[in-house]
Amino acid sequence: MSQIKEISDATFDQEISEGINLVDFNAGWCPPCRMMQPILNNLAVNSEFQKIGFKSVDVDHNPQVAQTLQIQGIPTFIITRDGQIVDRFTGFIPENQLSLRLRKFN
Repeated sequence: MSQIKEISDATFDQEISEGINLVDFNAGWCPPCRMMQPILNNLAVNSEFQKIGFKSVDVDHNPQVAQTLQIQGIPTFIITRDGQIVDRFTGFIPENQLSLRLRKFN
């Protein structure tokens, strides 16, 4: 089963280059980001989403990729397919709504 993998500016392109990935751009000081953690953890271990890679980028420690992708608010989520962004959304999202979004790409 999947778990959430911390990725960095240096590893970002390689980590999203294959398959479907949900990338969470966040920061430790961000309350909505912290509220999303249990939701993301639940989905990451849900067998329904085992083909999706769950990734996390701390924007404070990895500003380059956040700037390149013009991340202006957090949490911001991107869904990628083979390195291409196919969906993007910002802010807290309830687990059932995030599940529905992921099912489109699963």
